[in-house]
Amino acid sequence: MPHPLDDLGAPVPLTGQPTRVVSLVPSLTEAVAASAPDVLVGATDYCTHPADLDVARVGGSKYPTVDAVTALGPDLVIANSEENRPEDVAALRAAGVPVWVTEAPGTVPAGIASTRRLLVSGLGVPEPDWLAEADALWAESSPVWATAVVPVWRKPWVVLGRDTFAGDVLLRLGVANAYAEHEERYPRPSLEELRGVSADIVVLPDEPYVFTADDGPQFFPGLRAVLVVGRYLTWYGPSLVDARRELDAALRA
Repeated sequence: MPHPLDDLGAPVPLTGQPTRVVSLVPSLTEAVAASAPDVLVGATDYCTHPADLDVARVGGSKYPTVDAVTALGPDLVIANSEENRPEDVAALRAAGVPVWVTEAPGTVPAGIASTRRLLVSGLGVPEPDWLAEADALWAESSPVWATAVVPVWRKPWVVLGRDTFAGDVLLRLGVANAYAEHEERYPRPSLEELRGVSADIVVLPDEPYVFTADDGPQFFPGLRAVLVVGRYLTWYGPSLVDARRELDAALRA
């Protein structure tokens, strides 16, 4: 049988159903742990869910220790085109390790479809109930009732731009992204520019930058600040089942 293809069209030379998996993508670590918990043997330091995940740690997503990954003897490594460096993927493949690279999704359906392919075609497990539930929960979009600026970093300021998963999450909740038409996916405007943007709210997630009530809202005195769980905004794993309810409650509070 031909090898399955990852999201970027690269063949993944699996020799059977994977039994030793290392995930370099936090949201997909959670997805695998919920769907095929016995196969995970390694994950990054940023793979924080499930909270009781007990596997070897191989460093950060951007800078994993390749030797630590290969030492675990994985028959599959999960990576992402935006979160992981191509040189690390190339080094793992050169060492004979199959790597499944997921594409950074620009919409919720794209994220769900990518995860489904990884689980079903890559790991050979039946589609989990949580995935079908998430698919149904996020199928519809609410009418737009607000426009938001959405910083994801502060030093320097970085905001959500065009074609991002988080931007589509918000849009499905009725919140338009003020930078949705920007040519970049993650623009770096000045604070002065941000304060001049026409918006109703500023959405401040707790990852990747940890915005808090004391660090973030004070920079946008003219906007209502909404602090949200970053995992609900950017992860396309089991957290999607709770994300719609939790984010909608936070945004409309």
